[in-house]
Formats: sequence, structure tokens, C-alpha cells
Amino acid sequence: MPREITAYSNPLIKRVRSLREKRHRREEGLFLAEGLRILTEARESGRLPVYLFFARDSAAHPLVRALVADVEAAGGEAIETVPDILSKLSGKDNPQAVVGVFEEFAVDLAALDRSTAKIWLVAERLRDPGNLGTILRTGDAVGAGGLILIGECVDPFSVEAVRASMGALFTVPIVQSGWDDFLAWLRGGPGQLVGLSLDTDQHYREARYAAPTFLLTGNEAQGMPADYAQACDVLVKIPMLGKADSLNAAVATAVMAYEVLARA
Repeated sequence: MPREITAYSNPLIKRVRSLREKRHRREEGLFLAEGLRILTEARESGRLPVYLFFARDSAAHPLVRALVADVEAAGGEAIETVPDILSKLSGKDNPQAVVGVFEEFAVDLAALDRSTAKIWLVAERLRDPGNLGTILRTGDAVGAGGLILIGECVDPFSVEAVRASMGALFTVPIVQSGWDDFLAWLRGGPGQLVGLSLDTDQHYREARYAAPTFLLTGNEAQGMPADYAQACDVLVKIPMLGKADSLNAAVATAVMAYEVLARA
């Protein structure tokens, strides 16, 4: 049976709230996810929280009941609480009905099977959690094999990135890797590396793509380093017909992903 916590001073509330900071997430190996849709996506993908906090007035919802039952059956703990506590945990004035505490998970490059998908997403030094979440959603939408994060990227387990992913964090495998390790792994098997760049005359709709295609998006402000661009099999650009000099990194990734999906 779920226990009840309504006091801010409860040690577990303080511990869970600290997971909003990267240092504590790393120390605990845990992260926060909020919202019934996201937690249901996680449940359907086979991942359950170790702690599930839910609002009293949501306890009768069938999806909440299913989450509570599955969490307890798996050895986790379901905790009934009040909106003010959920607000403290999520950092939002209008909190979602449920907040989950999950164990961090990672996938190694060696565990990826490149034959399982036509398209894979690669992001280099991605800084914005909203962009990371949106790229994950794009990956889910196009059936990408995974998202490979290169270099010092934003933490995919931050509250903001998890929220922006709308559950795709649990459906799209994520690998964090250095460039040299990634390139060595990529060249050890089939795979075309396609880079998004403004320093090319190759129109993105005129290039030839071959599956599996690894679509590389560079840093939002600086683009990709020259040596990364040189390592690409194909460099393409999306033409800019207005006054803007480039698209948002996540938007450009989505445009390219659907083009590759249609023609690879």
C-alpha cells in the first residue's frame, strides 16, 4: 500500500528534490521525470521508477493505478502526496499529477546494432536541453536507432531535457561518447556519416543517402569543428531563403531526418 508524505522536511523529499542538480544525480545515479504521459511511456517501454509520487486527487485515474501497481510489484515505492510537495519536486508552480524517480541508464556504443534502423542521430556538443529533448522526439518519430551524444553535451537526464523529450528518453537509446571512439566504431562497420553544414554547396535534397545513415548535427552556436566535417562522407546544407543564417539545431535535425528517411 502507498504511504503518505505531506511534510517538506521529510528526508526523502529533500533527497529527491536535490536530483534537480546534476551533481546529486551523478552521486545517486537517479533522475526525475514528471507527468502521467511521460511515466506511462516509460512503463510501456519497460522502465519503472524506484519512487512514484502521485497526488491524492489523481489516485483514482486508471493510468495512475496501473503505475502504482506495477511500481509496487517491481519492488519500488508509491507515495501519495499533495500538490505543494509535487511542486517542490518538479520546480513548477502547476505540477503534474505524478513524479517518478528513475535509475539512470546508459547504452555503450558496442551494444548498438546498426542494422536495426535506417537512420541514427548524432549530436555534437549540444547545449540546450530543449533541443536535446526535441531531437529525441524526432528520433522516436522517424524510428531512429538511437541518439549518440558527442563531447560535452547537456545532461540528457536533466529535468528540462526529460520534460522536453515527452517520453522519448525512454524509447530512443542514448549513447554518450567521445569523437574518436565514435568514429572508430562507425568505421568498423557499414554506415554513412552525413553532416549538416553551411560550408558546402551540396543541397540536402540533391545528396544521395545510404542506410544506415548517421546524421551529425553540430553545436548550436559554433557548428561542427572542421576535422569533424572532413570526416563526414557527405556534407549537406539546408538553404536559407530569408534573412536568418541558420535553422535551430533541433529543427534542422528534424528536416534532415525525414529527408533521409524518405530516400535512404
